[in-house]
Amino acid sequence: MTNEDIIKIAMEQSAFDSNCILDDFLRTENKVVISNKNPNARKYLELPFSCDLTSYGNNIVASVSDNLVEIVSEYINKYPAYHCFETPNLHILIDKLKPFDLNICFMAEYFLPDVNALKPLPCKFETKVLEPGQLSAYYLPKWSNALCEKRKQLDILAVGAFDNGELIGLAGCSADCNTMWQIGIDVLPEYRKQGIASSLTSKLANEIIKRGKVPFYCCAWSNLKSVRNAIKSGFRPAWVQVTAKKNDFVAKMNV
Repeated sequence: MTNEDIIKIAMEQSAFDSNCILDDFLRTENKVVISNKNPNARKYLELPFSCDLTSYGNNIVASVSDNLVEIVSEYINKYPAYHCFETPNLHILIDKLKPFDLNICFMAEYFLPDVNALKPLPCKFETKVLEPGQLSAYYLPKWSNALCEKRKQLDILAVGAFDNGELIGLAGCSADCNTMWQIGIDVLPEYRKQGIASSLTSKLANEIIKRGKVPFYCCAWSNLKSVRNAIKSGFRPAWVQVTAKKNDFVAKMNV
């Protein structure tokens, strides 16, 4: 699997998610499409989107409800693409969304592996590859980034680090779509800053590729610890996404 293969697979998946075609992410001009449900979309996405902006660095593909086409088109064509994902420009979109009971909720950066940089990194603790049947004891708050109790059926593979038989770090992946598995990582506080996170992340990414799938990694741009882990593990920034949700949804997340 080459880097060209990986980015193509990711764009194909984004096309399923956004209800567009792969070439839309390669254009220099922006594209606005009407969002719709798709059985091939990432399983955790709640489709159709009201307003979602995705960029691989070339342009913006906006996947929106039909009543927001004009508003979002005006916004994304007014500013350079990268400015549309940050303040102060983002406040313009936020104000325009208020009459529709919407607000910006998710702002995420996604990473894909660089096959020239990705290699299993060493760990001074014992590591093991874990299959789904070995994960049932680990659905606990301290492993909530690596595993998702609400979607246990998607947790397909993990790599754990053990100190005298006790789990101290866990990288898990969920089969969020047919071609791509998303990685999450947790390390107990007292074991951090020892290279465990990058070791487990890189090992799991390699295991995923061996199985013919593309690993991907997501975090908030401001989560510098997570960004550093992604880069150290052999991942590189690939695309960014901003998603609006109803105000009651946002309010529940702020409790």
